[in-house]
Amino acid sequence: MSVETIRRIVLLRHAKADWGQETDHERPLAERGRKDAPVAGRRLAQSGIDFDLALCSTAARTRETWKLAVHELAERPRTVYEERIYEASPGELVALLDEVPEDVDDVLVIGHNPGVHGLAEVLAGEAEGDTLARMNHSGFPTAAYAVLTFTGNWKSVEPGSCRLVEFWTPHD
Repeated sequence: MSVETIRRIVLLRHAKADWGQETDHERPLAERGRKDAPVAGRRLAQSGIDFDLALCSTAARTRETWKLAVHELAERPRTVYEERIYEASPGELVALLDEVPEDVDDVLVIGHNPGVHGLAEVLAGEAEGDTLARMNHSGFPTAAYAVLTFTGNWKSVEPGSCRLVEFWTPHD
């Protein structure tokens, strides 16, 4: 892989979850979440990004979001269920991205706030148009995603090293 390779990081927040008697880790999606997750999947499919790898939190709501969203993609990427994404800080998520294999160009991370929003903010050294302002104004709602690009290898991902090129929410 050349250091000039353009790579993409897509950060998808899980869809709306229910608040029941379960532990936080085992909370399932709410009805709205079960409707929004496939919509996010369709939108990701329309983006034209061919994901090489999906890193998904082990929490029930992220697994369910991914299960509903991935059916909308033309091809299912290799998926790794990663317990370190649950309750991860932006720094912990950067460390996880540093471990992405060099043969991966486009990675999808299915996770939680505040980590996902914080990571997008930390990585975005630049942004197209008003994407950063819209993302920060919205607070990165459930089933939203951000697309960041950078050139170089995965170990070069650090604060300010990416460009925020898209931010989408299901309820704009």
